[in-house]
Amino acid sequence: MPQADNASLTVSIWRGGQDGNFETYSVPNRQNQTVLDVVTHVQRHIDPTLSYRFACRVGMCGSCGMTVNGRPRWTCRTHVSKVAKDGKLQIAPLSNLPVIKDLAADMQPFFEKWQKAGGVFEPSKSRAEPVEPIRPNEPQRIAADEGIECINCGVCYAGCDTVRWNDDYLGPAALNRAWTLMNDRRDSAQKPRLAAVAANGGCHACHTHQSCQEYCPQSLNPTGSISLLKRLATKAYLKGELKP
Repeated sequence: MPQADNASLTVSIWRGGQDGNFETYSVPNRQNQTVLDVVTHVQRHIDPTLSYRFACRVGMCGSCGMTVNGRPRWTCRTHVSKVAKDGKLQIAPLSNLPVIKDLAADMQPFFEKWQKAGGVFEPSKSRAEPVEPIRPNEPQRIAADEGIECINCGVCYAGCDTVRWNDDYLGPAALNRAWTLMNDRRDSAQKPRLAAVAANGGCHACHTHQSCQEYCPQSLNPTGSISLLKRLATKAYLKGELKP
């Protein structure tokens, strides 16, 4: 791969656990390299003890999320040329999550909240029954389409101020997933799911800052999904279907 005009890049990478610190490395500054390429170079050529997480490298799996110059990003699709400042990068694990080691954040709280939000499809029919067709032009299908491309990268969760302030808040990704399932007429758990997302720490805790929309690498709008959950919950409350 050809070198860029500036032959080297100064990279500060978080090392250790929650109470770790940044260590600085000098790496080749190559054309078209991604932030993940930089981290991989450090691990393979400078310090093999560096821990980080990645899989597909093409923006499909969502496992390479990190904080780059203070902003949560997927690193496999983030080019250094677009984020480096004066030939410098600072790379840290995702915020709002415990640090396992170095750049690897513990995703357990993220997925536990996904479960609390009822983020699992609950079928209304058995596998022995015919598959119920869903037409692409159905209003509910169109509504669900707005949010189904989430890759569980945790970028929105790491960038959410409400998550930072409120430990009980379910987070944008979990609520976005709940919204998509609320629009799936094959699902049998919509009432308990709505009760879960309307409870303390659910959709009404969102402050509508829209940082999740700004940071989402898939260009989704979890804030929009959350606002529609608020509307559903309010209607259910007024009908007496939800307890305050």
